[in-house]
Amino acid sequence: MSNKTRRAAQTAGVLSILYGARRYYRNWGTTKSESQMPLPGDALVADPAIQTTEAVYIDAPVAEVWPWLLQVGQDRSGFYCCEALKNLGGLRHHDADAIHPEWQRLEMGDPVRVAPEGWMGLPDGVTLTVAEVVLEKYIVLDATREDGRWNAVWSFHLQPHWEDRVRLLTRARIGLRHPGEVFVMELVRPAIAFGTRGLLLGIKHRTERLATATPAGAAAGRSSSATKNGPDPKPAVGHERWEVKRCATPFR
Repeated sequence: MSNKTRRAAQTAGVLSILYGARRYYRNWGTTKSESQMPLPGDALVADPAIQTTEAVYIDAPVAEVWPWLLQVGQDRSGFYCCEALKNLGGLRHHDADAIHPEWQRLEMGDPVRVAPEGWMGLPDGVTLTVAEVVLEKYIVLDATREDGRWNAVWSFHLQPHWEDRVRLLTRARIGLRHPGEVFVMELVRPAIAFGTRGLLLGIKHRTERLATATPAGAAAGRSSSATKNGPDPKPAVGHERWEVKRCATPFR
């Protein structure tokens, strides 16, 4: 077998593996109905080239999960997983194991930083913009590029199941104009999918460990949050600083 034929066979094998894996990781942990149902924020990218939906169950009330979502960001609580690995890539993430009151306000138009300034030669790094936020329901982040080359939306959704369980879903919709961009995105999607899975499980483990460690404090936090926030979708959410242990194995 010639080198050219061997390379072609290897390329075909890699593409086959990626395609097979794609059918799994693009809707990791979701049901068919969840992966297909419309969600807030979808309209920002009406005809996506790529859509992924991932989900986990969390054994805690919505009010205890919401604060962890509010504070995500490279310059805030990080993204709750793979800190050392991400920092090898220069992302400078510092994953929080506590709810920080100073990071509990998020409003439309606020930036959510993913990568620091100067990362990969990008002067402004990578920053998303809050497009929608509804208290204890969902957060929609807009990633549209100013030059119009591509647009994307990343959203998080909390769906209560009884009083003490919640379904946390995240969806990404990406609009790309050129076949080459789609190919490159498909190549990096496995890494993004694992990072997203780690984020969901990082929130799950932190919330559940906190609820187990301090049930009385958690109940007080729920009562305080309900009293302070009312129906307003954009207030600051006040919580005392709760500590939980870092999750050592986030992908179980």
